[in-house]
Amino acid sequence: MPVSPAYRPEPRFFELGADYGDAVKSADFPQTTLRLRNDRAAATVGLETLSDAEWIAHFGRFEPLPGQPGPVAMRYHGHQFRVYNPDIGDGRGFLAAQMREVPEAALLREQGDRDTQNPRLLDLGTKGSGQTPWSRHADGRLTLKGGVREALAAAMLESLGVPTCRILSLIETGEDLERHDEPSPTRSAVIVRLSHSHIRFGTFQRAAYYGRKDQIEALMEHARSLYHPAIPAGDATGFLGAVVEASAALTAKWIAAGFVHGVLNTDNLNVTGESFDYGPWRFLPHYEPGFTAAYFDQNGLYAFARQPEAVFWNLTQLAGCLKLIAEPESLAAALNGFGPSYIRHLRAAFLNRLGVQSLGEAADQRLLDTTLALAREKKEALRWEPLFFDWFGGFSSAARALGGVRGKTYQGEAFDAFRFALMEHEPDRPERLEHPMFAAPEPEELLIDEVEALWSAIDAADDWAPLKAKLARLETAKAAWSL
Repeated sequence: MPVSPAYRPEPRFFELGADYGDAVKSADFPQTTLRLRNDRAAATVGLETLSDAEWIAHFGRFEPLPGQPGPVAMRYHGHQFRVYNPDIGDGRGFLAAQMREVPEAALLREQGDRDTQNPRLLDLGTKGSGQTPWSRHADGRLTLKGGVREALAAAMLESLGVPTCRILSLIETGEDLERHDEPSPTRSAVIVRLSHSHIRFGTFQRAAYYGRKDQIEALMEHARSLYHPAIPAGDATGFLGAVVEASAALTAKWIAAGFVHGVLNTDNLNVTGESFDYGPWRFLPHYEPGFTAAYFDQNGLYAFARQPEAVFWNLTQLAGCLKLIAEPESLAAALNGFGPSYIRHLRAAFLNRLGVQSLGEAADQRLLDTTLALAREKKEALRWEPLFFDWFGGFSSAARALGGVRGKTYQGEAFDAFRFALMEHEPDRPERLEHPMFAAPEPEELLIDEVEALWSAIDAADDWAPLKAKLARLETAKAAWSL
């Protein structure tokens, strides 16, 4: 199989055994039409050299890659909208493979530790690949629209520097699916995501539910050694602290990106602080703390501004599992680090979005506060993403912002406070403003109307050109923000 010589299979989760997952087979789909192929993501694990036929064989029919034992549906439980559910697990997906990031990708990566001697372990996980022992009465399938939305969410988040899975592959599978919440029958698909771990908080919850201290110990040590190796062996409190830190950083970056995950259940958060599994997500049109993504989130549990609270609550559930192997007092101390860590990361995330350097805690907090105050005052008159686009590079962008399409919006007391706070901060890599993207009047956004328009072109005319053009523009935006 002509994978790149850099391909390094390392199926470590499979070594944990049958207590953590079940060997499964994918569905036998009536067709496998390749719709999206992310060669840039594939290159990070040495899979970019696959031909289209080989790609479909591995990611549509799920023939195991070299050195991989075959699909495993992972076992986990979870709190879903804070109601415990012991009857879930990988019901329409599985872990297909694990491999090491190639050293060159580790060197170029913007997020986290750039350790080329010990590159990250990455997973290939699926969605829509068929029924498993955890499907219950569901069909184990994914709508094509759902696959398109996942690809868009991951691409937008990646462009903004948010830790996210990447959608490696989208293949249409030729089945007509019935769904109660969208026009049916609708087209079907299977996606493969490239992620830094699929070990969820709910993976620990399942072991704790059965009182299996031995499984908690084995799972913690497995996750610690692979994803947080700086923590000493056997240190469950240190492991929790590392997950708290990673989760705080992720949540802060969601907020700065104006992202609403939509379903922040314990089975949708993992131990590496990388977001994945994008269902009813949204990006903020404008500042609105109560903005929700899921139509069924009628109480606003996972609203935009409540996401830090939701993530912290989920972390407390993880800590509850670790009480089987660690002292409650030390775990509580680790949990209490979430608030300060989140605020620290939120300041850093807003500075990054505005393209300016840190000036110290007080000045950075002032810029964070005045940015939010400006967004709060202007509401619909100032969309979330354009605010950061206009003022990227700090006050050196004043002429561009004030002379642009939103120039008349930038006035009043809230703007004056924002302007003075911004003036204090030096630009960070101001040469980035030379990128052609910043000469455009509008940034790349991903509001729901555009998402629906991109899907409509596919649904009505099988026209994939608008979607592919959007993904290409998001790749350009990623380069512009992070040059």
